[in-house]
Amino acid sequence: MARMAARATPEMVWIRRCTAGHSFGTIRRMMAGGRFPTRNLTGTRAEMTLSVPACDIRRAIGIRGATA
Repeated sequence: MARMAARATPEMVWIRRCTAGHSFGTIRRMMAGGRFPTRNLTGTRAEMTLSVPACDIRRAIGIRGATA
């Protein structure tokens, strides 16, 4: 824990927040408000399991560009 706390400089925390926050914000926007239409934990897990790779693919396309 001490090693982790020593590495947690304000710059590192800011970079991590920007990197992780962007993905979760994109997923919330794709889900139209951030609510899961499923009612149980199994359905919510399945929906999140599909949303995360979709967000990653969209981000990779945006970074690398789409080439056909």
